[in-house]
Amino acid sequence: KIAVIGSGYVGLVTGTCFAETGNQVTCVDIDAKKIEKMKNGIIPIYEPGLDDLFNRNTAEGRLKFTTNLAEGIKDAKVIFLALPTPPGEDGSADLKYILKVADDLGPLLEEYVVVIDKSTVPVGTAEKVHAAIAKNAASTDLFDVVSNPEFLREGVAVEDFMKPDRVVIGTTSDKAKAVMTKLYAPLVRQGNPIIFMDERSAEMTKYAANAFLATKITFMNEIANLCEKVGANVDDIRKGIGTDSRIGKRFLFAGIGYGGSCFPKDVQALEKTSKEFGYDFEILKSVMKVNEEQKTKLIPTITEHFGGDVKGKVFAMWGLAFKPYTDDIREAPALYNIKALLEAGATIKTYDPEAMENVQNVIGDVVTYCKSPYEALKDADALLIMTEWPQFRTPEFEAMESLLKEKVIFDGRNLYELEQMRELGYTYYSIGRDIVK
Repeated sequence: KIAVIGSGYVGLVTGTCFAETGNQVTCVDIDAKKIEKMKNGIIPIYEPGLDDLFNRNTAEGRLKFTTNLAEGIKDAKVIFLALPTPPGEDGSADLKYILKVADDLGPLLEEYVVVIDKSTVPVGTAEKVHAAIAKNAASTDLFDVVSNPEFLREGVAVEDFMKPDRVVIGTTSDKAKAVMTKLYAPLVRQGNPIIFMDERSAEMTKYAANAFLATKITFMNEIANLCEKVGANVDDIRKGIGTDSRIGKRFLFAGIGYGGSCFPKDVQALEKTSKEFGYDFEILKSVMKVNEEQKTKLIPTITEHFGGDVKGKVFAMWGLAFKPYTDDIREAPALYNIKALLEAGATIKTYDPEAMENVQNVIGDVVTYCKSPYEALKDADALLIMTEWPQFRTPEFEAMESLLKEKVIFDGRNLYELEQMRELGYTYYSIGRDIVK
C-alpha cells in the first residue's frame, strides 16, 4: 500500500502509475475541491495517456483520494512526498510544505515505513525531513527517508514513469533499499538500471540533470544568435553536431528559451545552493541570464519590422504553454511576449489547444482567446509562434493568407523550412536562420 502526499503533476502521475502496476494507492491533498474532482473522475492536469490509467485504476479501486493525512497513510508501507517546492525570493527552494507534512507524519507512524522525497529538493533535504519526522515519532526505527527524484517530461510523463531510463534512489539503509527495489521492479524489467547512491548525491543528481539540459538548450540559443550575425543556419549546425555521439541530438533545437516548472526553478535553486556552499557557479548564472533575454528575443525584430512602433497592431499568437502536450504555462515565453507587446500598445489574439484557461486565470481577458488557430489569424498584422504544437507544423497556408492582413510570420520555434516560406511568399523571421522576405 502506497500513500502519495500532494496530488499535483508529480504526485498524480506517480500515484496513478504505481496503481497501474497493482499497488493500492491513496493520494492525499489539502485541496478539498481538487480531491472532490478526482473522486468524481475529473483530472486537474492535462497529460496525454494519464486519463486512461486514472479511470481504470479508480474504477478498479486501486486509486483513491482523501484530504485526511492519517486516513491516507494508514497501513502504508511507502509514503511519497510530492509537494511543491516553489522558489523563494532569493531563488532557493521553499521546503515549508514538505517539512510541515514531515512534522505531521511523526506521531502517526505505527509500523516501519519508507518516506520518499519525490519532490525536487536541495541537497540536505532528506536529513531535514528525517529530523522533522523524528521530532514527533515514537522511534527512529519506524521510518527511513529516501531521496527518489523524478525525471518526468511533461507531455510524455506516463511513458517516462512506466519505462524509465533509470531510477535514482538515495539511501544508506539496506531495509529501505529492499523496499524500493521491490517497488520499482515491475518498471525496470527490460534492464534499465536502478541506481543506488547516498541521499545527497540523489538530490544533486536531479539538479545536475536539469541544469545540464537547460545549459544545452541555452548554448544552442547562443549559437543561433551568433548564426544570425555571421549568416549561418542553426538547423544545419544542429544536425552537424547532433550526430556526434558525445553530444547527442536531443535538446539542440534553437528557440525562444526554456520555461516550465522544472528548468527555471532547478537552475536557480542549484545556483543558490552553490552560493550557500561558497562556490560561484558561473555557467548557471550565464544560463539564467541568456534564457531570460532569449524569451523576448523576437520583440525587437517585430518592432523593427513595423517601423519601430507596434501600437495599434494586431498579432495572432499560436501557443501559450511552455511546450507542447501540456497545459503548463509556468515561465512560458508566450507570457513574456504578451506582456511586452501589450505594453507597447499592441492587441493579441491567442490560441492554444490546452493552455488558454490557465492563461486566462493568470492574466484575465487582456488578450482574446480564440476557438481555433485560424480564428486568431483573422485581420491580424502578423502571426507569432510561441509553442511547437504538432498542428501548427502543417497549417493551411492558403487559408492563412486570406485571413492575415500581411503574410508575416515570427516563428520562435523554427517550425517551417526557409525554402517553403520563400515559395509561399511569406515574410518569415525565425531563430538562428536567414530572414525570408
